[in-house]
Amino acid sequence: MDFNGGDHDIFVMNADGSSITPLTDNNASDFSPDWSPDGTKIVFESDRDGDRDIFIMDADGTNVLNLTPNSSQGDLQP
Repeated sequence: MDFNGGDHDIFVMNADGSSITPLTDNNASDFSPDWSPDGTKIVFESDRDGDRDIFIMDADGTNVLNLTPNSSQGDLQP
């Protein structure tokens, strides 16, 4: 979603669309999120480090970790 001024961020909300909560908020684009099977993590794609990489974070948006910190431009669609 791009509620935060045009860049793409990741949000969670209730099934009825209420209680929209941002999990990311930066000048980069964060997209293609997917939940871990146990629901505790979210994996996503971002260009926040200058190229497209795959990141993982806790379901509340904390503890963001770059899983593919390399110079390749092809780390896409986790």
